[in-house]
Amino acid sequence: MIDRHIQSHLQTLLGHFPCVALTGVRQCGKTTLLNTLGAEWQHFDMENSADRQQLLADPDLFFRLHTGKVVVDEAQLAPPLFAALRVAIDRDRSRKGRFVLSGSSSPELVKQISESLAGRMARLEMAPLSLSEAWQLPPSPLYPMLASGAPLAQIHAAAVARLTVHQVRDYWFQGGYPEPWLSGDDAFRSLWQRHYIDAYLLRDIGALFPTLNRDRFRQFITLLSQHSGNILNNADMARTLGVSEPTVRDWLSIAHDTFLWRHVPAWDRSAAKQAVKHPKGFLRDSGLLHRLLRIPDVDMLITHPVVGKSWEGMVVETLLRGFENAGMDVTPFHYRTRSGAEVDLILEGAFGPSKLLPVEIKLTPQSDRRALRTLADFVNVHDCPLGLVINNDERPRWLDERILAIPAAAL
Repeated sequence: MIDRHIQSHLQTLLGHFPCVALTGVRQCGKTTLLNTLGAEWQHFDMENSADRQQLLADPDLFFRLHTGKVVVDEAQLAPPLFAALRVAIDRDRSRKGRFVLSGSSSPELVKQISESLAGRMARLEMAPLSLSEAWQLPPSPLYPMLASGAPLAQIHAAAVARLTVHQVRDYWFQGGYPEPWLSGDDAFRSLWQRHYIDAYLLRDIGALFPTLNRDRFRQFITLLSQHSGNILNNADMARTLGVSEPTVRDWLSIAHDTFLWRHVPAWDRSAAKQAVKHPKGFLRDSGLLHRLLRIPDVDMLITHPVVGKSWEGMVVETLLRGFENAGMDVTPFHYRTRSGAEVDLILEGAFGPSKLLPVEIKLTPQSDRRALRTLADFVNVHDCPLGLVINNDERPRWLDERILAIPAAAL
């Protein structure tokens, strides 16, 4: 059993809302987390035919008989429950923490939450294990410090490495899905990832989008893995796959909405006229990325052409999961000019609601100050309190008055 950092925020939301929807990619640990809520909670799984029949036979009667402390797992498989749940909530709107819905994201789930339960529920996204969760460490103190705009000296003091370089490397290569981590067996991890990809693509996405050509979509995901960390050119991808650009856009939306792909839009509020407006993105789990790219071990990863982009994607996900688990709302962007100057990640909402936190990500232990000129310029132009460089150093170091390099092992 691995403690999940998001559990505290889930309890906070249950104290304020009648219902919470917990969404996330399959096998990230949603059901396991919900089983820790307590014996007073009744659980109904919509993939279980008996549970589904019991609820769908008469949804209104079901919620009159089960007035609170109810978990409905894989709720997207039972659309009629949403209207009945709205009535049940409105029957006693002041009661909090009564219902939890969980499930993988789908158009039906998002639509029903937006239309039937708006204002009545909070939505919480759960991801696979973060770096610190995988090694069973408590949450890093950096995330609340950054979100609250703590003094820079305090942030520097808190940015100490909590893991070894080897632990960070192992997590980077393996990814964050709980079951392979709990096993600790390399052969099982490889088999699990292979069968997970097949089940995810062929069953889950195929069920959510019945008209989807599953074989072509799998080809698209394989191609997408080769572009992880790059600015996307939909026209080039469409030509490679022999499909239309609208089809590529639809497939990108499916990959993002089902938590396989992280869409990172371009920062479009810069004064720079030469800023690139195209988005980029990452395959969200580094272990699945390495599986799709057929990278069998760390030694090959270190020498592979995608090594830098793979590292960047892992750090981006680690940061975003850290803020999400702490209940802090941040929005990611990237920044790049046509001349090639770039900042890997811009976080809006970190370091205060109206502030930006630019982040440069480096695989090497040390960072060349000359290579950080774009980061320094961005900090100055946008009056950012702080710019971060995340690397593989052993300890935090000030690179400039407002640029702090911290080890990835501190996250």
